[in-house]
Amino acid sequence: MDRLNSMSLFVEVAKSNSFTATADKIGISRAQVSKSVMQLEKHLGARLLNRTTRRISLTETGRIYYERCNAILQDIEEIEGIASEQTSTPHGTLTLNVPTSFGILHLNEAISVYIKHYPQVQISLSLADRFVDVVAEGFDLVIRIAELEDSSLIARKIAPCQLVLCASPDYIKKNGEPGVPQDLAIHNCLTYSNNLKPNIWELQGVDGKESIKVSGSISADNGDILKTAAVSGLGITLLPTFIVGSEFCSGQLQQVLPDYYSSEISIYAIFPSRRYLSAKVRTFVDFLSDYFGESPYWDKCCQNVSG
Repeated sequence: MDRLNSMSLFVEVAKSNSFTATADKIGISRAQVSKSVMQLEKHLGARLLNRTTRRISLTETGRIYYERCNAILQDIEEIEGIASEQTSTPHGTLTLNVPTSFGILHLNEAISVYIKHYPQVQISLSLADRFVDVVAEGFDLVIRIAELEDSSLIARKIAPCQLVLCASPDYIKKNGEPGVPQDLAIHNCLTYSNNLKPNIWELQGVDGKESIKVSGSISADNGDILKTAAVSGLGITLLPTFIVGSEFCSGQLQQVLPDYYSSEISIYAIFPSRRYLSAKVRTFVDFLSDYFGESPYWDKCCQNVSG
């Protein structure tokens, strides 16, 4: 007896409640299906199906056995799918959603490098700073920069993301440098409006965590707007190093309150919880993880940032 084949036929019979329907689907005779299930019952020493002239139904043992067989067969399908994808060439359209600043500053070059490695993949890229529903909006992959909540989605960290307080040397020269976090309350603070509490900045120091209520002349849902305003000398802002790293290198921005830091968040690749990943998604996520890594290039001039 081919046990795996018998299990598969039994599952099909249980799903359709019909030997005939199963036989038609598989392309064998009804007698072969019935014989296979009877051999399986004999092997197990238990009745799996109640049979009458009009209908078929699962016994209690049959119901339990069906659930386990169905799970086993799905696992086998998944394993075969993984093996197939591991050997297949990535191809097709990869639909991505990425936060605007990160996409423009860093992902554009990364995509170009990836496409050179995998020319059979086409990228469809959407830039947006809003929260995106991966499944409902049909994306293969989204990039999120946050502390993630539990969900049915799969997340893989592709890089750290450190937030840093910064201002231009001109601003510090004209307005003085804050000595302690509470001094921020009297400065012009440029805030990111997509945060849950945009006017509350939380900083960690030797005395623990402090929450400071701040205000200023600009609040925006895009970090590049805030960076430009800070470089122009308009105020102090709290931004990721991937946005302000080059301005640290050029000296256009400098760190404020270097003994204090904001909690580190992470940059994640998010994709739906599928039984196995397509080659295009798997290779792209692996590529991003290697391309950015735990010490991303944008932090090279921010090595003194606390955290």
